[in-house]
Amino acid sequence: MTRLLKAIQLDVSDTKVFPQAAEAGDWVIPGTFAFRAYTDEGLTGKLRQAFVSGFLSLENFGWATLATPADLPDGERERLIERLSEHFVAEHGAPSLEAARSVAEAELDDAAEIAAELDLDALLAISREIDEDGSIRESLHLLERAGDGSHARIWDVSEDE
Repeated sequence: MTRLLKAIQLDVSDTKVFPQAAEAGDWVIPGTFAFRAYTDEGLTGKLRQAFVSGFLSLENFGWATLATPADLPDGERERLIERLSEHFVAEHGAPSLEAARSVAEAELDDAAEIAAELDLDALLAISREIDEDGSIRESLHLLERAGDGSHARIWDVSEDE
C-alpha cells in the first residue's frame, strides 16, 4: 500500500497563522511550487508563514504546520491527482488538465517517497527559505519523541484578548 502525508493539528495555531488552514486529516504535500513567483520581499504576514512552515492541503489548499504518514486507500491517489491538476490549471497557469497531470503525479510521487521512509506515527515539519540567487531551499524535519514516548513539546499557543 502507498503512503502519503496527512495534516495533523496539535492545537489551533494553524488557523491563526496561515491565510487558510488545512483541516486535520487532509492529504498534504510540501507544496513549495505555490511560492515560485514570489520574492523574499513579496512574502509577508500569513503568506510568509505558509512559505516558511506550511504543507499544502490537497483538499482545501490551505496550510498545515505538521504532517504524518498514512496509508493511502485504493483509488484515492487518482482523485488527488485530478484535484491537484485542477488546482494547477485554476491557480498556477497550467494550460490544460493534461499538461498539469504529469506535474501533479510527480508532486504526489515525491510526497509518497517522503512518507514511505517514515514510521506511521512520525511527525514531520517543513521549513523554507529563499537563497541569495532567488531559489527556494526546502528542508524537512522529523520531530523526535521525548523519552516517555510522547512527542516533544514545540510551542504554546494562547488566545489574544
